[in-house]
Amino acid sequence: QVQMVESGGGLVQAGGSLRLSCAASGRTFSSSAMGWFRQAPGKEREFVATINWSGVTKNYADSLKARFTISRDKAKNTVYLQMNSLKPEDTAVYYCAAREELMAATEAEMYDYWGRGTQVTVSS
Repeated sequence: QVQMVESGGGLVQAGGSLRLSCAASGRTFSSSAMGWFRQAPGKEREFVATINWSGVTKNYADSLKARFTISRDKAKNTVYLQMNSLKPEDTAVYYCAAREELMAATEAEMYDYWGRGTQVTVSS
């Protein structure tokens, strides 16, 4: 059974940093693109970042690319999201996702596996 478990969320002051991790189990995702999405209260889920199977190609939401960095460790079957200079508007539940394709993707419906999310709260 495939499981994806996010960790690293929490409460942080504006301007601070967090590093989210997403560990996958049940199968290897070495040939899969991975992504991060987030959902704030009362809002739709939105794309944050994606990385292709090799880790070479990365795409970000335009508003986040200056502050967020996605990376992966294929040996650990884990994807990361480094978030710097956090703002209160970054408050959301952050989800990792994987797709059974090599190429990175920005659309949530293109992903096959999802974690349950980790809460990130940024105080002003």
